[in-house]
Amino acid sequence: MASSLTCVGLLWAFLSLLSAAASCVGFFMPYWLLGQQMDKPVSFGTFRRCSYPVRDEERQATVMVEQCGRYASFLGIPSLEWRICTVVTGVGCGMLLLVGLTALMGCCISELISRTIGRVAGGIQFVGGLLIGSGCALYPLGWDSEEVQQTCDNRSDQFQLGSCQIGWAYYCTGAGAASAMLLCTWLACFAGKKQKQYPY
Repeated sequence: MASSLTCVGLLWAFLSLLSAAASCVGFFMPYWLLGQQMDKPVSFGTFRRCSYPVRDEERQATVMVEQCGRYASFLGIPSLEWRICTVVTGVGCGMLLLVGLTALMGCCISELISRTIGRVAGGIQFVGGLLIGSGCALYPLGWDSEEVQQTCDNRSDQFQLGSCQIGWAYYCTGAGAASAMLLCTWLACFAGKKQKQYPY
């Protein structure tokens, strides 16, 4: 199998796949914000939540259901900012995944990635990383929602955590975006081999 990538291109392909995986895993996991409610651990993502209160009619009390799941609908996401964050971050993750998988194929298929294609892929990675970074920046604007305040001892507000803390998935998503924007975009400029000139 012949590769269409230079040595730098092979490093780019590996880091592109790693960046995409980190961003996508972090985006999907509901551990962006960690707190407690009714002495049970509660965590939030952009579109998922772990542990939520439910009214138990038999006992006439509110109980915590300790399981993770998506919100019932897109409008069920607690704040407009988190809805925007979900869309923007999801599109950015899709872009990074597309480039990462294309780079992986470039390791096995000759003449797939030229210098020009590499630079275009780097531009796509930059935009994808920028979208994910924007989503991470928007996320704290939703900390003033009622659900988050209940979890953070009614002391949370925009950019104020109260008794909650930022979880590992938030950092994972941001780190994937930062490496895609700063490192992969630069490496992509040197990833493809120069195309052979065929005399006609």
